[in-house]
Amino acid sequence: MAKVALAQTTTTDDFEANLEVADRMVREAADNGAALLAFPEVFLYLGGHKGKLKVAESLQGAIVSRFREAAARYDLMLLLGSIHEQIPEDPSRVYNTSVLIGANGDVLASYRKLKLFDVALPTVKITESDSIAPGDAAPPVVDTPIGKLGLTICFDLRFPDLYLDLRRRGAEIVFIPSNFTAPTGAAHWQVLIRARAVEGQFFVVAPAQTGMHNAKYTSYGHSLLVDPWGKVLAMAPPGPGLVYGHIDLAYLEQVRAELPMGM
Repeated sequence: MAKVALAQTTTTDDFEANLEVADRMVREAADNGAALLAFPEVFLYLGGHKGKLKVAESLQGAIVSRFREAAARYDLMLLLGSIHEQIPEDPSRVYNTSVLIGANGDVLASYRKLKLFDVALPTVKITESDSIAPGDAAPPVVDTPIGKLGLTICFDLRFPDLYLDLRRRGAEIVFIPSNFTAPTGAAHWQVLIRARAVEGQFFVVAPAQTGMHNAKYTSYGHSLLVDPWGKVLAMAPPGPGLVYGHIDLAYLEQVRAELPMGM
């Protein structure tokens, strides 16, 4: 049984301040005996187009290196929910990229968000594709000491075929680091997270952004850990902080044995 920590953040356009928050959360998760800490989507910067370009780096850059060193120092797996990755051939946009780091500091997997959030809601219009390029590879599944992990990001949640494919490729635990708007989150967040867990019969780890980030944008929060039966094992209260839960692969095997889905 593995103890996991989910980070809930209220990220702003102050990159250095966001980085300090993340550093504190790494230390806190390690002090509390977590085997893994998962951050939400865009946990180091939430702001405009020019700002994304300014903070973006390659996956060999200083930011990923910083978290690799922290993972090794604290013997703690880290899921960088997503960071802004440079695109050398397209300097006008970035990738929205999730990075999984092992407890020895090795990069185990990365994933560039496939499904981009281009919507016009009554209260907000967001066009991610203006500043973000979609990835071109399916979400990965990677074998780790705590289980076979699948990586997805936020809006991917609305496309169940991605998650059924992860199950077919052996995923036991799936990450959905997110930045749901307040209105879409209130309507759909928990029901979609639980649906993906039940359909795929895997644990879902969904750390989320929360609260008012600027005058125009408020996110829903409610970071969730859900088991393969659809039970909510942990849900974060309002505000930034860590929430903890346990992943029991023996229970996952029990659910799959008692309700075989023929995948």
